[in-house]
Amino acid sequence: MSQDDGDTSTSRRVGASDEGADPAMGAGAGAGQVLADTKMVALDIVVPLYNEERSVESFHQNLMRVTTPLAFDVMIYYVNDGSTDATATILGKIAGADGRVVVIELSRNFGHQAALSAGLDVTKGDVVITIDGDGQHPPELIPEMLRLFENGYDVVLTQRNDVRQPAFLKRSTSAVFYWLLSRVSDTNIIPGCADYRLLSRGVVASLKEMPEYHRFLRGMVAWLGYRTVILPYSEQPRIAGRSKYSLKKMIGLAMDAVFSFSLVPLRLGIALGACFLLLALFEVVYVLWYWLRGEQQLLVPGWSSLMFMILLAGGTTMVVTGFIGIYVGYIFQEVKHRPVYVVKSLRGPGSRRDEGAPGPEA
Repeated sequence: MSQDDGDTSTSRRVGASDEGADPAMGAGAGAGQVLADTKMVALDIVVPLYNEERSVESFHQNLMRVTTPLAFDVMIYYVNDGSTDATATILGKIAGADGRVVVIELSRNFGHQAALSAGLDVTKGDVVITIDGDGQHPPELIPEMLRLFENGYDVVLTQRNDVRQPAFLKRSTSAVFYWLLSRVSDTNIIPGCADYRLLSRGVVASLKEMPEYHRFLRGMVAWLGYRTVILPYSEQPRIAGRSKYSLKKMIGLAMDAVFSFSLVPLRLGIALGACFLLLALFEVVYVLWYWLRGEQQLLVPGWSSLMFMILLAGGTTMVVTGFIGIYVGYIFQEVKHRPVYVVKSLRGPGSRRDEGAPGPEA
């Protein structure tokens, strides 16, 4: 995956011709091939949830159906992101009946990226998969993701194809978002790759060293530059309910992505200021030309043109000041060092990896 500062990391897309073929080896520390043969690989699955009372049980059954036959030591971390329905009660029943389930209760709704971070901070496994709990990410992809991990990849991204088109609004905003981000950011973020991904322990450890408050995990994972492969999939219908990702939340995520990974808005402000300075210089030359020819009487002040320039310059100044204000606001929120999330409780019937382990970093 092409990164800034001359990084030569690459990402590879898995297609139909890759069935049964082994991807190139040579990943860094943390990839599957460095694990001892005598040790069962520990797989942690992080599932953020917000008001999914109608779908969580079906999702858990589907996930168990896929993961139970795997030759991995599986733990599932459900992150309840401040749900106001019966999601917490249902998760408590699931955890009570299944010793592989840990429930992380956040004190309120902190957002999807914060919930994912809470789950990643708690995990201890050799490999971690993050997946949404609404059923749109097919768990059936997990065995193939693990195969790619064992063949040397530290990051396995899943990329939604266009077989099942999302709603027009979501499709349009997503296209605009990735188009804009690809032009203002030095980090190569692949369109259609959401938060259904596999990460090696080394990648998760690196993410924990990035404590920024405004989190855009797709960009953070891409910025790290680990060896990456892309696995296409067809998005499934939601098990139940409607998407909780409103337009407001999508705009907020887009702002976090743009302002966290690019200084282009500030450079754009400088460019606009330079353009107006150039126009001012042309105006000076124009007026001097009339004065040198002795035709200054032809220079009749024009109220409309004057107002146009004032409004245009004032509007540009306000835009640039707004960009600066956003960056100052981001800095202000960072320097307060508030936690990205707050864990209210961590419930589970004493997992073999969590006993005596410290709580999640906030």
